[in-house]
Amino acid sequence: MKLYTYFRSSAAYRVRIALNLKGIAVEMVPVQLVKDGGEQTKPDYLARNPQGLVPALELDDGTVLTQSLAIIEYLEQVRPMPRLVPPDPIMAAKVRAVALAIACDTHPLNNLRVLNYLKGPLGHSQAEVDAWYRYWIVEGGLQAVERLITGDPFCFGAAPTLADVVLVPQVFNARRFDVALDHLPKILAVDAACARLEAFAKAHPTQQADAA
Repeated sequence: MKLYTYFRSSAAYRVRIALNLKGIAVEMVPVQLVKDGGEQTKPDYLARNPQGLVPALELDDGTVLTQSLAIIEYLEQVRPMPRLVPPDPIMAAKVRAVALAIACDTHPLNNLRVLNYLKGPLGHSQAEVDAWYRYWIVEGGLQAVERLITGDPFCFGAAPTLADVVLVPQVFNARRFDVALDHLPKILAVDAACARLEAFAKAHPTQQADAA
């Protein structure tokens, strides 16, 4: 299998964590999102993923899966253990709710293509774009997540779940933009607990071959 990835993409970061937790080895294929208009806009990549986004997971038979949560759901089905979604339906719903709150409500507003559109066609300054980012990542996301998780030591108990897989990359992004997180102690504790696990450490952007 091949994972088309970019070291700082939080969506690709999620899939790297999930692959590591499940012990699935894949070939990492870096996709440069920034320089020269981005490789994701080129015909060869669009043939794999018409959205022009990372990640994309290419299976051994050539099938290509897109969207990070859909890819992780596939991994959960083909390699059920360790479970990332609990068997209990209520806990499963709570785990998915946190993952979706970040992946669907928070992250899209701070995606690279959104920030570039704010700076480019809409003409906002870098300071205004940064203010947009900081507002939506905290007020639009992490403050609510802080109240939703238990943090003991992971988002929902003694083992990492899909919630942790999605939360950790968002915390990384927040720190990149100097977002204050001191008022979110449970999130900080979860991030620290995850950082002690090899699966999370190996997936970290600084550990990727294309890290700048």
